[in-house]
Amino acid sequence: MIIGVGIDVAEIARFGAALERTPQLAERLFVERELVLDSGERRGVASLAARFAAKEALAKALGAPGDLLWTDAEVWVEESGQPRLRVKGGVAARAAELGVRAWHVSLSHDAGVASAVVIAEG
Repeated sequence: MIIGVGIDVAEIARFGAALERTPQLAERLFVERELVLDSGERRGVASLAARFAAKEALAKALGAPGDLLWTDAEVWVEESGQPRLRVKGGVAARAAELGVRAWHVSLSHDAGVASAVVIAEG
């Protein structure tokens, strides 16, 4: 059963400008594993914008409670390339309260826009 669906978009240039303007922003929005590729290189702004959109979409799928922490949700990618969500803290508590047992996430970025869809399944 679908418990919630969220979708969000982020303008990549605008998101990149926000990261440049506020250097601490990346650490407030993402866990370390989201900021760095497996190769050790810093993840690109388009990829980060898509992850930010996923976190916004996740909040919407949970009914947009105001007490969620950005770092209580992590977007990671399986070896197959499929994106996944890992949740903890307040996000996990809200998901459990609603009966969420599985997450489905899709990320995209093209033409200067990053987007994400999150489905919470119970």
